[in-house]
Amino acid sequence: MTHSPSAEPGHPRVAPFGAWASPFPIELLTRGAVSLGEITAAEGRRWWLEGRPDEGGRQVLVRRERDGTVTRLSPEGFNVRSRVQEYGGGAYAVDGDLAVVSEFAAGRLHRIDRPEDAQPFTPERAWRYADLAFDRPRNRILAVREDHEPDTLARHGEAENSLVAIDLDSGESTVLAGGSDFFAAPRLSPDGRRLAWLRWSHPNMPWDGTELVVAELDANGLPVDPRVVAGSSSDWVAQPRWSPDGVLHFVAEPGDWMNIQRVLADGSIETVFETNAEFAFADWNFGFSNYAFAGDGTILGVGRSGGRDRLYRIPPADSGRKAEEIPTELTEMSYLQVDGTAVVFRGAGPADAWAVRELDIGTGELRSLRRGFSEPFDPADVSIARHIEFPTTGERTAFALFYAPHNRSFAGPPDAVPPLIVTSHGGPTAEASTAFSVLTQLFTSRGFAILDVDYGGSTGYGKAYRKRLEGECGVVDVDDCVNGAQHLVDEGLVDGDRLAIRGASASGYTTLAAITFRDRFKAGTSYFGIGDLESFDQQTHKFESKYSWTLVGKYPEAKALYRERSPLNFADRISCPALILQGADDRIVPPAQAEQIVDALWERHLPHAYLLFPGEDHGFRSAANIIRSFEAELSFYGQVFGFTAADGIKPIEVSFLDGSAGPERPRRTA
Repeated sequence: MTHSPSAEPGHPRVAPFGAWASPFPIELLTRGAVSLGEITAAEGRRWWLEGRPDEGGRQVLVRRERDGTVTRLSPEGFNVRSRVQEYGGGAYAVDGDLAVVSEFAAGRLHRIDRPEDAQPFTPERAWRYADLAFDRPRNRILAVREDHEPDTLARHGEAENSLVAIDLDSGESTVLAGGSDFFAAPRLSPDGRRLAWLRWSHPNMPWDGTELVVAELDANGLPVDPRVVAGSSSDWVAQPRWSPDGVLHFVAEPGDWMNIQRVLADGSIETVFETNAEFAFADWNFGFSNYAFAGDGTILGVGRSGGRDRLYRIPPADSGRKAEEIPTELTEMSYLQVDGTAVVFRGAGPADAWAVRELDIGTGELRSLRRGFSEPFDPADVSIARHIEFPTTGERTAFALFYAPHNRSFAGPPDAVPPLIVTSHGGPTAEASTAFSVLTQLFTSRGFAILDVDYGGSTGYGKAYRKRLEGECGVVDVDDCVNGAQHLVDEGLVDGDRLAIRGASASGYTTLAAITFRDRFKAGTSYFGIGDLESFDQQTHKFESKYSWTLVGKYPEAKALYRERSPLNFADRISCPALILQGADDRIVPPAQAEQIVDALWERHLPHAYLLFPGEDHGFRSAANIIRSFEAELSFYGQVFGFTAADGIKPIEVSFLDGSAGPERPRRTA
């Protein structure tokens, strides 16, 4: 990639913020880019999933051989993805040359015995599978099954989840555990005699409280006398794993942090390594792996604190050695696996894009096996985040990542400070990422400052911080976004008259709430954001159908509070122009939510633009749609803040921005 020739070296050209010519073209959002995840490592071979925008966002299973050769395993047109709990995860399992994968469209499991040849072996039923794990001695695959059969939905009013074993030849299923609303993490002990799993029920999300269950398996492979060994309806337990010598480990927070625990022979629980760091992510997906075992029982684990991840080596308790951090410049790590002396994981840093990495724990050598972003760029062009703390409501402290505008060829006018875009993560129980982000750099290199807020409720700052949002959704998150922006204004770092807020999903709700119930922002962009908490509570999928009970209050008892915090009910209060972007096939936040907001904006003649993206669901995956949505957003900010982007992009029509609109309401698709 060549640097913009708009100015002589060392003499940046002065241009309005937002109008800078960027060394990062918009096409980099998808060109040469793939998402990476669900890594497996064994006997020198590596497997992972690649989400490819140029294949319509399909996830492809690939295998890297010992000699470095990479083979595509799933065939063209096949999407290795699960829809259990809608967010999926744990969409494949491998054993030697055999892979078992979930196909997204129909939900059936397929065998892949040789590359690009996937054969279905489960019946054509409305069943979905996730969190796959082999039980080779019994010739079966273990899985979480979600039953969407019409008679099941009629009986229960929602899908039915269970833990099942599926014969690898016949595809016949045997239910191993049922009776709870949700299941996860079937994990077979090394000797094949015990099975551990997680279970929980409404109204909990996993981080509200889960139970870790263990049972002996009888001669038929059925659980006998299952017993709860850890967790409860109010205690979060995650990522159960068996050590090589058959000791059950898991992650839990008996104190304020999610640390690694183990179950001793007498049934008591012992903390393996106690530190102020989180060794588990919020369980939005199946298949997360923040720690793994080396052959001698040493644990390699990823802990998060201070807005970043760190890699730790935790020796066996009887070794006499202390746990230690393994230095690395990477600040984001996930899907960790150990194979011999190699730690394999997905990792990234502030100026280093996501990649499948391999670290030799003997030599310290770190190498990249597959980069998610293949286009070359100069790290000197990257805006590096600064982790900040700022005062917020209730004499509390909140956290965020601040990215200053940065472009070696351009500078803003000497008497001006940049516009600010405030954003936040989805979830809402998730965390801001320090990983190199093309999207962030597209903004900062054009003259925007970015504030990525880890508002109260975020993971990575301890239990008390995460629980700040309970009963306060739409209040604490909005307060922290507003106060973070005001902090930067007070510091003289950004323009208080050009503050924007953007977000997707739960962050889209925070965006809509901020521009409805506060008057601090001058523009707002919502990607598939929730506008009506009441209808979301009644229309969304099973996994999140009671989530709002924790975030807002039990429904319908708290019905008045739901209405009070729903931006749709107060659209006449929206204080600034709004851009609404929505996937037409979204099942988590249905398009009706966006349409209702847009209808209200139109009826009240409030400035807005709306784009509906056919074929997209909760998160845009098509290359064309990813690019078009960013162009629309950049055009929107240019019209609101009074600059012309240097990219020559197709503008969008913002109705009523100049006090007028067309003769009839436009219905726009992207």
